[in-house]
Amino acid sequence: MIPAMPATASSARQASVSALRFGRLSAMGVLAALILFAGVWGSWGTAQHVMLTKGREQGTVRVTACAGDRCSGPFSPVSAGARAHARVELEKSVAVRKGRTYDVVLKPGTGDALRSGPAGILYAWLPLGGALLLASVVVAGGMRLTRVAWVLGLAGAALLTSAFLAVQ
Repeated sequence: MIPAMPATASSARQASVSALRFGRLSAMGVLAALILFAGVWGSWGTAQHVMLTKGREQGTVRVTACAGDRCSGPFSPVSAGARAHARVELEKSVAVRKGRTYDVVLKPGTGDALRSGPAGILYAWLPLGGALLLASVVVAGGMRLTRVAWVLGLAGAALLTSAFLAVQ
Protein backbone atom coordinates (compact mmCIF):
# COMPACT_ATOMS: atom_id res chain seq x y z
CA MET A 1 0.00 0.00 0.00
CA ILE A 2 1.23 3.50 -0.80
CA PRO A 3 1.74 5.48 2.41
CA ALA A 4 -0.14 8.51 1.05
CA MET A 5 -3.30 6.46 0.32
CA PRO A 6 -5.85 5.98 3.04
CA ALA A 7 -6.69 2.42 4.11
CA THR A 8 -10.33 2.83 2.99
CA ALA A 9 -9.34 2.87 -0.70
CA SER A 10 -7.82 -0.58 -0.39
CA SER A 11 -10.86 -2.03 1.37
CA ALA A 12 -13.18 -0.37 -1.16
CA ARG A 13 -11.21 -1.98 -3.98
CA GLN A 14 -11.38 -5.39 -2.31
CA ALA A 15 -15.14 -5.00 -1.88
CA SER A 16 -15.65 -4.11 -5.54
CA VAL A 17 -13.48 -7.03 -6.68
CA SER A 18 -15.48 -9.38 -4.46
CA ALA A 19 -18.75 -7.98 -5.78
CA LEU A 20 -17.63 -8.43 -9.38
CA ARG A 21 -16.46 -11.98 -8.69
CA PHE A 22 -19.78 -12.81 -7.03
CA GLY A 23 -21.66 -11.28 -9.98
CA ARG A 24 -19.66 -13.31 -12.49
CA LEU A 25 -20.15 -16.54 -10.56
CA SER A 26 -23.87 -15.86 -10.16
CA ALA A 27 -24.40 -15.02 -13.82
CA MET A 28 -22.44 -18.02 -15.09
CA GLY A 29 -24.16 -20.32 -12.57
CA VAL A 30 -27.57 -19.14 -13.76
CA LEU A 31 -26.51 -19.59 -17.39
CA ALA A 32 -25.19 -23.11 -16.77
CA ALA A 33 -28.38 -24.04 -14.89
CA LEU A 34 -30.49 -22.62 -17.72
CA ILE A 35 -28.55 -24.64 -20.31
CA LEU A 36 -29.00 -27.84 -18.28
CA PHE A 37 -32.70 -27.11 -17.75
CA ALA A 38 -33.15 -26.59 -21.49
CA GLY A 39 -31.41 -29.93 -22.15
CA VAL A 40 -33.73 -31.76 -19.75
CA TRP A 41 -36.76 -29.94 -21.18
CA GLY A 42 -35.75 -30.82 -24.74
CA SER A 43 -35.21 -34.46 -23.84
CA TRP A 44 -38.25 -35.00 -21.64
CA GLY A 45 -40.77 -34.60 -24.49
CA THR A 46 -39.56 -37.87 -25.98
CA ALA A 47 -38.04 -39.54 -22.93
CA GLN A 48 -41.31 -39.60 -20.99
CA HIS A 49 -42.92 -41.84 -23.61
CA VAL A 50 -39.91 -44.14 -23.86
CA MET A 51 -39.18 -44.46 -20.13
CA LEU A 52 -42.72 -44.47 -18.69
CA THR A 53 -44.22 -47.18 -20.90
CA LYS A 54 -46.95 -48.40 -18.55
CA GLY A 55 -50.27 -48.06 -20.35
CA ARG A 56 -48.70 -47.23 -23.71
CA GLU A 57 -48.85 -49.33 -26.85
CA GLN A 58 -45.58 -51.22 -27.23
CA GLY A 59 -44.53 -53.32 -30.17
CA THR A 60 -42.34 -53.52 -33.22
CA VAL A 61 -42.36 -51.72 -36.52
CA ARG A 62 -40.86 -53.06 -39.72
CA VAL A 63 -39.70 -50.12 -41.80
CA THR A 64 -41.07 -50.46 -45.33
CA ALA A 65 -40.69 -46.93 -46.70
CA CYS A 66 -38.64 -43.80 -46.00
CA ALA A 67 -39.34 -40.37 -47.42
CA GLY A 68 -37.82 -37.12 -46.26
CA ASP A 69 -37.27 -37.21 -42.53
CA ARG A 70 -39.85 -39.92 -41.74
CA CYS A 71 -39.95 -43.69 -42.16
CA SER A 72 -43.08 -45.80 -41.93
CA GLY A 73 -44.21 -49.37 -41.64
CA PRO A 74 -46.73 -51.72 -40.03
CA PHE A 75 -46.93 -51.88 -36.23
CA SER A 76 -47.14 -55.28 -34.52
CA PRO A 77 -48.20 -55.06 -30.85
CA VAL A 78 -46.48 -56.92 -28.03
CA SER A 79 -48.11 -55.30 -24.98
CA ALA A 80 -51.55 -56.03 -23.56
CA GLY A 81 -54.17 -53.65 -24.88
CA ALA A 82 -52.16 -52.61 -27.92
CA ARG A 83 -53.66 -53.06 -31.37
CA ALA A 84 -52.03 -53.55 -34.74
CA HIS A 85 -51.65 -50.52 -37.00
CA ALA A 86 -51.25 -50.75 -40.75
CA ARG A 87 -48.89 -47.78 -40.77
CA VAL A 88 -47.01 -45.83 -38.11
CA GLU A 89 -44.29 -43.25 -38.62
CA LEU A 90 -40.83 -43.31 -37.12
CA GLU A 91 -38.38 -40.41 -37.21
CA LYS A 92 -35.69 -41.13 -39.74
CA SER A 93 -32.22 -40.90 -38.29
CA VAL A 94 -28.87 -42.34 -39.21
CA ALA A 95 -29.77 -45.58 -37.43
CA VAL A 96 -33.17 -46.23 -39.07
CA ARG A 97 -32.96 -48.28 -42.24
CA LYS A 98 -35.55 -49.64 -44.61
CA GLY A 99 -36.22 -53.35 -44.11
CA ARG A 100 -35.20 -53.48 -40.43
CA THR A 101 -37.45 -54.07 -37.44
CA TYR A 102 -37.34 -51.83 -34.35
CA ASP A 103 -38.88 -52.00 -30.89
CA VAL A 104 -41.11 -48.98 -30.48
CA VAL A 105 -43.61 -47.26 -28.21
CA LEU A 106 -46.48 -45.28 -29.73
CA LYS A 107 -47.19 -41.75 -28.57
CA PRO A 108 -50.71 -41.73 -27.15
CA GLY A 109 -53.36 -40.67 -29.65
CA THR A 110 -50.97 -40.47 -32.61
CA GLY A 111 -49.39 -42.71 -35.19
CA ASP A 112 -45.91 -41.63 -34.16
CA ALA A 113 -43.56 -44.35 -32.98
CA LEU A 114 -40.53 -43.82 -30.76
CA ARG A 115 -37.68 -46.28 -30.37
CA SER A 116 -37.83 -48.08 -27.05
CA GLY A 117 -35.40 -50.07 -24.96
CA PRO A 118 -31.91 -48.91 -24.03
CA ALA A 119 -31.28 -47.44 -27.49
CA GLY A 120 -34.48 -45.42 -27.38
CA ILE A 121 -33.83 -44.13 -23.88
CA LEU A 122 -30.29 -43.01 -24.73
CA TYR A 123 -31.47 -41.46 -28.01
CA ALA A 124 -34.20 -39.55 -26.18
CA TRP A 125 -31.66 -37.99 -23.80
CA LEU A 126 -29.34 -36.71 -26.57
CA PRO A 127 -30.31 -33.04 -26.02
CA LEU A 128 -29.23 -33.38 -22.40
CA GLY A 129 -25.87 -34.78 -23.53
CA GLY A 130 -25.28 -31.73 -25.70
CA ALA A 131 -26.39 -29.44 -22.87
CA LEU A 132 -23.92 -31.12 -20.52
CA LEU A 133 -21.08 -30.44 -22.96
CA LEU A 134 -22.12 -26.81 -23.41
CA ALA A 135 -22.58 -26.25 -19.69
CA SER A 136 -19.11 -27.67 -19.03
CA VAL A 137 -17.60 -24.90 -21.15
CA VAL A 138 -19.59 -22.26 -19.25
CA VAL A 139 -18.62 -23.73 -15.88
CA ALA A 140 -14.93 -23.98 -16.82
CA GLY A 141 -14.61 -20.56 -18.45
CA GLY A 142 -17.07 -18.47 -16.48
CA MET A 143 -16.95 -20.04 -13.04
CA ARG A 144 -13.38 -21.39 -13.05
CA LEU A 145 -14.59 -24.72 -11.62
CA THR A 146 -12.47 -27.05 -13.74
CA ARG A 147 -13.20 -30.29 -11.89
CA VAL A 148 -16.95 -29.76 -12.09
CA ALA A 149 -16.57 -28.82 -15.76
CA TRP A 150 -14.65 -32.04 -16.45
CA VAL A 151 -17.38 -34.08 -14.77
CA LEU A 152 -20.10 -32.35 -16.81
CA GLY A 153 -18.15 -32.67 -20.06
CA LEU A 154 -17.28 -36.32 -19.56
CA ALA A 155 -20.88 -37.14 -18.59
CA GLY A 156 -22.13 -35.44 -21.76
CA ALA A 157 -19.54 -37.17 -23.93
CA ALA A 158 -20.37 -40.54 -22.35
CA LEU A 159 -24.09 -40.02 -22.97
CA LEU A 160 -23.56 -39.03 -26.61
CA THR A 161 -21.13 -41.87 -27.25
CA SER A 162 -23.30 -44.52 -25.63
CA ALA A 163 -26.34 -43.29 -27.55
CA PHE A 164 -24.39 -43.46 -30.79
CA LEU A 165 -23.23 -46.99 -30.07
CA ALA A 166 -26.67 -48.17 -28.88
CA VAL A 167 -28.68 -47.05 -31.91
CA GLN A 168 -26.39 -48.77 -34.41
